[in-house]
Amino acid sequence: MAWEVVIGLEIHAQLATKSKIFSGASTAYGAEPNTQACAVDLGLPGVLPVLNKEAVRMAAKFGLAIGANVSRRSVFARKNYFYPDLPKGYQISQMELPIVETGQLEIELEDGSSKIVGITRAHLEEDAGKSMHGDFHGMTGVDLNRAGTPLLEIVSEPDMRSAKEAVAYMKKIHSLVQYLEICDGNMQEGSFRCDANVSVRPAGQKEYGTRAELKNINSFRFVEKAIDIEVERQIDLIEAGGKVVQETRLYDSDKNETRSMRSKEEANDYRYFPDPDLLPVVIEESFLDEVKSTLPELPDEKRQRFVQAFSLSSYDAGVLTASRELADYFERVTQVAGGEAKLAANWVAGDLMGALNKVGQEITESPVSTEMLGGMIKRIQDNTISGKIAKEVFEAMWQGEGDADTVIDARGLKQITDSSAIEPVIDDIIANNPGQVEQYRGGKDKLFGFFVGQVMKATQGKANPQQVNELLKQKLSG
Repeated sequence: MAWEVVIGLEIHAQLATKSKIFSGASTAYGAEPNTQACAVDLGLPGVLPVLNKEAVRMAAKFGLAIGANVSRRSVFARKNYFYPDLPKGYQISQMELPIVETGQLEIELEDGSSKIVGITRAHLEEDAGKSMHGDFHGMTGVDLNRAGTPLLEIVSEPDMRSAKEAVAYMKKIHSLVQYLEICDGNMQEGSFRCDANVSVRPAGQKEYGTRAELKNINSFRFVEKAIDIEVERQIDLIEAGGKVVQETRLYDSDKNETRSMRSKEEANDYRYFPDPDLLPVVIEESFLDEVKSTLPELPDEKRQRFVQAFSLSSYDAGVLTASRELADYFERVTQVAGGEAKLAANWVAGDLMGALNKVGQEITESPVSTEMLGGMIKRIQDNTISGKIAKEVFEAMWQGEGDADTVIDARGLKQITDSSAIEPVIDDIIANNPGQVEQYRGGKDKLFGFFVGQVMKATQGKANPQQVNELLKQKLSG
């Protein structure tokens, strides 16, 4: 039987506020356990939450960026459940009246096509603490530093039909929240994570199958693996005569399997009711206008501009605009290089990103600055160095030997562009290889590469390749 996969994602983005959503406690990452949880975060008797205006601003910013409706009136509710890392016994969230409703996002697929994914809602809520299962002599520790950190939960429609589509959507949201500067997107620190709702149904069937929720996945690679393995599990189960039950499952990356955590709760299990300590959030039009004025150039807009202004392919522009920092780096390199956009794109997206990925660093950590890389590209353009020599210059800059001019001078890498210096080398090689010359003149054209290689070897790669080709053709034809 042919099966269709149905996927919806719930993405949790930690908002980049300096303090928590309902208290003045710090949200800085990495502090000693339980040193950044105040009386409000701990839910001590007599304390009252006070809403962080900056969290509202960031949520509204996201809503405007996806063309959604930013609700003029939204309400916080109490979501009641009991778990060690939830000190109050309830989580403050938004249920019936979220701050953002009905948006959409266009994603690009591997075959070059695009697809619209609907976004049902995005609502504000507080994060829980963190259970720690380290060396506590058979017990579990609880760190409440994260309790009360503002989250924006972004809920998609069940519009994705493969794990790869889900990853493309998640990457697009990841890029967007970073462009908007509302979330740092650090998946290792848990700032950006997702739950995946996965079901299967016979191809052509309108009704959805029973879904399982895969909880707290914090990498793109694991999202794809977890969904694929869960799809395989559900299909195998149904084809063997079993039934999928609605439940929450955990993805184990070590064993590459999903396993049951608990039965999936419904909304009524949480006994939602409006939080009596918090007034409804009312947003004035002037506030929205102010937020709108702070919207940056968004990824799709920037990609289109790169295609038009720099004559880049849609693919190259997409790679370079994947993150705001990478796009800014590329534009600055292009400026320094005097407008050589295509060459700059090749070096930034190719050699530089390859080197950074190899050592696991971000573009913001690059040891090669925009001025250094742009300066090196200028030297390729003015024929001071060849593209091949540039590889050596780039490696030296990466190792901290200075900018391009410093490296070129220190290593004596200037390209030989004087024909009178190249001709004697060619004459020697022709004189020392009479057999190859005879074969070439006899029609064995492939030997031309042999002569080019010999000239470059003799000049230690410094001869201008274009001049070498022209002079060789003249002399070999004679």
